[in-house]
Amino acid sequence: MRSTIAAAAVLTVGLLAPAPAHAAAPAETARTGAATTRLVLPQPTGRDRIGTVSLHLIDGSRPDPWVPAQLSREIMVQLWYPAADVRGYPRADWVSPGLAAVINPPGSPVTLPVTHAHTGAPAARGRHPVVLYSPGFGVERTAGTALVEELASHGYVVVTIDHTHDAPLVEFPGGRLEPQTLPEPGDPDAEEQVIATALAARVADTRFTLDRLAAISRGRNPDAEHRPLPRGLKDAMDLSKVAMFGHSLGGATAAQVMYEDRRVRAGINMDGSVSGTVVAAGLDRPFLLLGSDQHDSADDESWTELWSHLRGPRRELQLDESGHMSFTDYQVLLPQAGVPAADLIPAYGTIDGARSVTVQRAYVLAFIDRYLRRSGGQLLDRPSPRFPEMRFVG
Repeated sequence: MRSTIAAAAVLTVGLLAPAPAHAAAPAETARTGAATTRLVLPQPTGRDRIGTVSLHLIDGSRPDPWVPAQLSREIMVQLWYPAADVRGYPRADWVSPGLAAVINPPGSPVTLPVTHAHTGAPAARGRHPVVLYSPGFGVERTAGTALVEELASHGYVVVTIDHTHDAPLVEFPGGRLEPQTLPEPGDPDAEEQVIATALAARVADTRFTLDRLAAISRGRNPDAEHRPLPRGLKDAMDLSKVAMFGHSLGGATAAQVMYEDRRVRAGINMDGSVSGTVVAAGLDRPFLLLGSDQHDSADDESWTELWSHLRGPRRELQLDESGHMSFTDYQVLLPQAGVPAADLIPAYGTIDGARSVTVQRAYVLAFIDRYLRRSGGQLLDRPSPRFPEMRFVG
């Protein structure tokens, strides 16, 4: 189960948070007694200022797959969008207060980062293409913030999804925390069923989110508490131009969502083994496989099979010296928190975290630009001397 159960991890700073069920134990953060260090996310490179808003969505058509007694599926999503004006709107925290208190309790030698987005800022004029993001199994929606902010700064509305009871913790309005709720680890067949359940839930979460975005464009407010939406958000999304990317099981989710929902025109799988009906059925729209140094179609049968059934534009890239978790914010945050480099190698490889972000941003943006905006230049056509770390596999 490469890139799914075994690699699930959460950022732990100061005091270790409980590892998710089925997860490999994360490296322990050093306690040095030094003054508090503020962790910093990479600065986005685009010209657009960024606004953000979180929504509590309830799908009354299906029960929660992990807690069947909960007859309606509840998720949290977050929109990141080009902002018209950010003056007077505070910078958004990287994670919600309840989650921050768990993973970074009082007395920690570090302070969690703030994002470059401003909570509730009015949306910029114009209709912007939409990009969906699904994190890895057992990982929260904020794990890809460095990539998400980059896209938003270049004029995209990006929607990140917390898959409740799969994510370590999801905080809902009022401070309610829903923990990860998964079956105990068992035999391989049981683990396969866990992944199948998670994938189906994630696909349904994503398609439901798309429906709610359409409701916003029609002037409705789908937030369960009816909290005010940012000014201009109703007219900010061009839902005729939608792409999706994800890490690990989130990448598999992107592929399966594309198979089931033609609203998604292009997709990116970052280092995730693929499962579901899409593997044999394939896709007729653009798809990118972006792998770590230890993961490509030569050693992942699901990638090999999917590749053979991709009938639209396709590309496979591999990021040299990277690891599975290199496609998350943790690659830049954990070194700042004092985690020894040697402890990071198994999950993150030896690539510098900031450089990894720079390279990924360039290729993710180029791919989405090409298929949603018919731009993006020639970066995807051949290897670039600007980014020698990115190997062209197929």
